[in-house]
Amino acid sequence: MTDGSPGPGAPHPTPPHAPTPPHAPTAPDVPAAPAAPPVGTGGPAGAEPRQRLHPLSPVLQGAKSLVVVIAGLSWSTLSRVGFGWFAVLVAVLALGATVLAVVSWYNTGYHIVGRELRVYEGLLWRRTRAIPLERLQAVEVVRPLLAQLTGLAELRLEVVGGGKTEAPLAYLSVADAARLRQRLLAVAAGLPDGATTGPGPQSTAVVPPGGDAGAPVDREPAARPLHAVTNADLLVSQLLTPQAFLLPVGVAFVVAQFLSEGSWSFIAVASTLTAMAGVLLQPVRRVLDDWNFRLAREADRLRIHNGLLETRVQTVPLERVQTVGVTWPLLWRMKGWLRLRLEVAGYSGGEADDRNRPDRLLPVGDLTVGAAIVDEVLPGVALTALPLTPPPGRARWLRPLSARVLGAGLHERVFAVRSGLLTRQLTLVPYARMQSVRVVQGPAQRRLRLATVHVDTAGGSGAAAHDRDLAQAWALAAELTARAHAARRAR
Repeated sequence: MTDGSPGPGAPHPTPPHAPTPPHAPTAPDVPAAPAAPPVGTGGPAGAEPRQRLHPLSPVLQGAKSLVVVIAGLSWSTLSRVGFGWFAVLVAVLALGATVLAVVSWYNTGYHIVGRELRVYEGLLWRRTRAIPLERLQAVEVVRPLLAQLTGLAELRLEVVGGGKTEAPLAYLSVADAARLRQRLLAVAAGLPDGATTGPGPQSTAVVPPGGDAGAPVDREPAARPLHAVTNADLLVSQLLTPQAFLLPVGVAFVVAQFLSEGSWSFIAVASTLTAMAGVLLQPVRRVLDDWNFRLAREADRLRIHNGLLETRVQTVPLERVQTVGVTWPLLWRMKGWLRLRLEVAGYSGGEADDRNRPDRLLPVGDLTVGAAIVDEVLPGVALTALPLTPPPGRARWLRPLSARVLGAGLHERVFAVRSGLLTRQLTLVPYARMQSVRVVQGPAQRRLRLATVHVDTAGGSGAAAHDRDLAQAWALAAELTARAHAARRAR
């Protein structure tokens, strides 16, 4: 088997048995040098002193542990030991968690050395985490509810190939978090340490949610607003979900069950509320996470604000975007709504919990707004004018219902793939972000002379053109390889 890309470093179409190239490794954990100075003292020659987290960090960590402990103890435990012993057990566990948090805070520090962020932590087993900032994908300033009440924030870093958030710094003051975020982005962009990356001398105030707009906490480069999602549309979009439609049925079933048994004890009520919460959990989380969603453009970066109980300020360099996904849920199509998500190497494929994947680009909006945002992220890509072609007619033997909605095509800048019967999906992959190209055939596909072309990205999901004609699949793979190679050379 051959491919059409002779150049080294470009992605190559590989046979089905060839494994996908592994992602770049995460920042290594290396033991701290024995001669390293304690937190707050000077580091290597010419390096800045190590900085500690905010002194209130142990309090917030202890409070968070208390919530986890209470949630972990079941209702049956409360009924067996009684409220008094239950409270004592919670207090003892919370006190122990707070003591551990204080010890952890005392031995945790960070500073920037050259083009690395170094985080020092540990008491018995000390370690230093060195994070190369040239691999930085995105920076988030996250403010959980307790952090909002105390004026603190958490800084989270996403790096290339990371399976989870790297070196979350919890907690810093809002001003310190904003300044450190700007500094990390400047160093990652190759600017001198301490330089800003804004489009000009203008700046805008960063005000904590619920704070006084007349008392700015810090100054950041000005950003051009792109879109703000109304909370009414957000609420309606979550009512148009299967969970919302099935909620009355679930509530009626639980109520009927307990009425028939004639038992409404404390355990029965708690179990009913738990069942109802399980049904409502996903849509409620989405509403809380996407509340007051705002999208802005700052030079060559996107700035995303969202959240109610936990606010997030996410900054994503546009050059780090791996793919853009467009989704049309079934019930949304009657209102002409869609959802946009972006994939950034570092967390999109690494976080199993959907709410911990800060990859939202547009939680809900119409086609006009979606097309405008896609054009900002991928200039020159028109969402309504993509050259998508369907698979051959014999693909209906494998996908009798969904074959008619499948499509794939080569745009000047991106590889576009469409799929999904009830929930329509469109994936856009820039050629320069492709890591590998694979042609895969299953047993049934071999009999029908069909194949699937997979495109892999550093974020992990990529795209797949399903059930293409075999000769067209190999030609498509060779063309994708050539275009990816040319796009990287152009960069």
